[in-house]
Order: sequence, then C-alpha cells, then structure tokens
Amino acid sequence: MSVKRKSTTDAVEILHQRFFKGQPERLKALEEARADDEVARKIFELRKKAGLTQAQLAKMIGTTASVISRLEDADYEGHSLAMLRRIAAALDKRVEIRFVPVRRSA
Repeated sequence: MSVKRKSTTDAVEILHQRFFKGQPERLKALEEARADDEVARKIFELRKKAGLTQAQLAKMIGTTASVISRLEDADYEGHSLAMLRRIAAALDKRVEIRFVPVRRSA
C-alpha cells in the first residue's frame, strides 16, 4: 500500500518539502541566513531613511564605506553587537535583541 502525499501548489511548501524537511542542518543554515539577511536589510533601510550614503554613515561611526557595504550584504556573517550599536547611535536608534522560538518543521 502506497502512502499518498497531500498535494500542494504553494511554492514555499514545495521547496521546504524537497530541500529542508527532515534535514535539521539545512534548517539551521536557513535560519542563520534569514537572521543575517534581516540585519543587513535593517541597516540598509535605516541608512536610506536617514538620507545617508554608505560613505556618510561610515564617517559618522569611524569606519569605511566598504565596511558599511559588507554590513548591508545579506551574505555577511560578521555583525558585531558593538558595530550595530555604533550604527544605531549614529542613526539616533538603539539596538534591541529578542529571542524568539525556533520554527520547527516535521
């Protein structure tokens, strides 16, 4: 007797079933990539909202435009809390860290 899988047209669900379901190491890597992307996007959005170039923000916090560019890259994994605090202070913000439950999939 064959097991019939429930059919779906949801692309995200299809990708999850094919590449992540039952593979905790891949799920962990996906969550880490999402976190890196979220930090990069937030830095970019805050900088743009402040009307600053990468060079201008870099000067405000005592670094280079290339460092800001790397921080805004979703593939960058070297975000330090100290650097995030410097950026936040320059943009009249503060860093807030939350711990949220991990999404668990079967």
